[in-house]
Amino acid sequence: MTFELMSLAADVPLIPGSKPTKIPGLDGPVSKIFGYGLWLLILAGVGGTGFGVYKLAVSDKSRNGGGSEPFKWMGGGVATILLSTSLITILNGIAGG
Repeated sequence: MTFELMSLAADVPLIPGSKPTKIPGLDGPVSKIFGYGLWLLILAGVGGTGFGVYKLAVSDKSRNGGGSEPFKWMGGGVATILLSTSLITILNGIAGG
């Protein structure tokens, strides 16, 4: 039973639409975990950016509201998205995919 679930889980991608490219010399579970880790990093960046937009929408707009926090969330989210997508692009270029 456990073996059947494990073989089924190996065929189904964790994140729909994501297919990590195997890196030469880094085959096996390490490559798969690293590839999915970068996709999860993108999702975390999207979540951070979305949370920043939400905080900006509900923040106190008065002069003493401290309005820089939403921009910190959005900036961190965008930076995470850019970093992870550039790493995915570089690794796919190395792997030839």
